[in-house]
Amino acid sequence: MSNRKTILVTGAAGYIGSHICVELLAENSKKYQVIAIDNLCNSSALAIQRIEKISQGTLPFYAIDICDRSALDRLLKSHHVDAVIHCAGLKVMNESLTQPLRYFENNVVGSANLLQVLASHNIKNFIFSSSASVYGTPSTVPIRESAPCLANNPYSRSKLMVEQLLADIALTDPAWAIGVLRYFNPAGAHDSGLIGELPHQKPTNLIPSIVRVASGQQSALPIFGDDYSTSDGTGVRDYIHVMDVASAHVAALAYIFNDANKDARGFTLNLGTGQGYSVLDIIRTFASACGRAIPYTTEARRPSDTAICYADAWQAARLLGWRAERGLAEMCADHWRWHMKNPSGYTDGDCKRL
Repeated sequence: MSNRKTILVTGAAGYIGSHICVELLAENSKKYQVIAIDNLCNSSALAIQRIEKISQGTLPFYAIDICDRSALDRLLKSHHVDAVIHCAGLKVMNESLTQPLRYFENNVVGSANLLQVLASHNIKNFIFSSSASVYGTPSTVPIRESAPCLANNPYSRSKLMVEQLLADIALTDPAWAIGVLRYFNPAGAHDSGLIGELPHQKPTNLIPSIVRVASGQQSALPIFGDDYSTSDGTGVRDYIHVMDVASAHVAALAYIFNDANKDARGFTLNLGTGQGYSVLDIIRTFASACGRAIPYTTEARRPSDTAICYADAWQAARLLGWRAERGLAEMCADHWRWHMKNPSGYTDGDCKRL
């Protein structure tokens, strides 16, 4: 047990972070100990209890904001940490349009604070949760990691700024091992139904919006554009199960910790299935998963939307030996199970110690 690595997960109570914690603590993997931090501005501390229930163990949790350098310093003085998975950040694109300063402070300044504290404690193994939104509107598909980054809103620009900061750090100090993972569209939930996505406002992304219609919270789903040059006229996107996203982080850690890779430990990789699904594909699949019709209306295209966007995921397979394993039907079924078990998200009913 003394050989286990200790991983600090920021944003650990959030959608992506909570599933990463579960994967790190999985029954068949005793390689890692996990320390969790989250400022809980857009998540629930009850997610930590649910992670513990799934993992049948204890997850040390600290309500720390990454902008609070003193709190981070105190944490790292009291805990040995081998690597950091950085998921903390604000992530709602539409919100970022009205609150750009908040997104810059939290996502960029917060990340810089975190990195400065890590450097002062000589912690230089780092995995960053980035986003495929850094590509903006792609000129060709599938999107490769070498495609131009044309981030076109404050959220995606904040992700790109942190990527650029990490690239500069790696150039000045080769002791850093930095992995950047650009997610496409995470969906689904852990198959226990205990953890999942928790929108604190009306969602704008597709699958949570479908959930609102399937559950009767909204009468119909607006489809923005049905005249694209796609198989059925609706936009095509790459959706990836959140547990596949989580498993990619475990694969990224294994790569960084492998001494054979010590001279080439930095990487930027897409996380996607490499397959596009249309809006109508997703509506039909989700309707089958939940056993309910999904009424929809057709609206005009949105100016920022593009017809087709999906990943070239070959580099992640080549470098990490990782591939997405779960398909759209599983994503929809797991997402619906989470909602049915938790129609109001996390509640106080199972809160015992937080």
